[in-house]
Amino acid sequence: GLQRLLSINALTYVHRDSDLRLQMGSGGNHRVHYSLSNDGEHLGNLLFQVDEALTAQELATMESLLACLLFPMRNALLYRAATQSALRDPLTGTGNRIAMDQTLLREIEVARRHTQPLSLLMLDIDHFKKVNDTYGHSSGDEVLRCIAKAIKGQLRNIDRIFRYGGEEFLVLLSNTDREAAGLIGERLRKSAREVAYPMLDHSLELTISLGCSTLLPAESADSLLRRADSALYVAKREGRNRLAMAS
Repeated sequence: GLQRLLSINALTYVHRDSDLRLQMGSGGNHRVHYSLSNDGEHLGNLLFQVDEALTAQELATMESLLACLLFPMRNALLYRAATQSALRDPLTGTGNRIAMDQTLLREIEVARRHTQPLSLLMLDIDHFKKVNDTYGHSSGDEVLRCIAKAIKGQLRNIDRIFRYGGEEFLVLLSNTDREAAGLIGERLRKSAREVAYPMLDHSLELTISLGCSTLLPAESADSLLRRADSALYVAKREGRNRLAMAS
C-alpha cells in the first residue's frame, strides 16, 4: 500500500517472539527501520529499502500510515498466536495431530500437482517407558522436549515435524525422494544419540528408531502413514536405534 505513495523497493517484517519473518521485494541503497509497539507491547520490526533517501515529508507520511497499522497488526498477531496454539503440541512445540492431518493432505496434493516426491519419517524414542517408570513423568517430558528440539534443529525450512502420539513423532519431508529421506533419517538418528538433558539431575543415553515411506502413485495419506508405521515396527523388531525403509 505504501508503494502507491512512496517509492519503496522492499520491506522486511520480523516478530521474533512468534518466529515470524516476512519479506517483499528486494534491493535499495537506503534503509529505514522502525520498531513497532503499542502501550509497551512489542509488535515487531519493519525495515524499508529505497533507492533514494526519503525526505522529511515522506518520512512523516510513512510514520502517519504506520500509526494506523498498530491496532490491525496487534489483532493479526493475536489471531496468529491463537491459530498456532490450536495446531501445536504444548509440550514439545511441534505440530499436533490436527496440524499433521491438514498438512499431509495439502503436501500430497502439491506433490502430485508438481510431480514431486514426498516422504515421511515416523520415529519413536526407544525404551521411553523406562524413563517414566524410573525417573518420573517430569523427566519424560524433558526428554520429549529435548529430542523434539534436536530433531527440529536438523531439519530444513521446508520440513515439518509433528507429535504423532506419546513418544512418537512424524517428520514430513517435502520434495524428498526415498534416498534423500533415508539420509535425513540417519542424520536424525545420530543427532538423537548426542542429545544432552541439562535440566535432569541424572544422565541419559537414549536412541530413536525410524520408519520411512515415500509416496506412491495414487497412494492415500492413510496408506502412506501405515507403511511408515510398519517400517518403524521393523526397525524396533530388528533391535532399535536404526532406520527401516518401507517397501
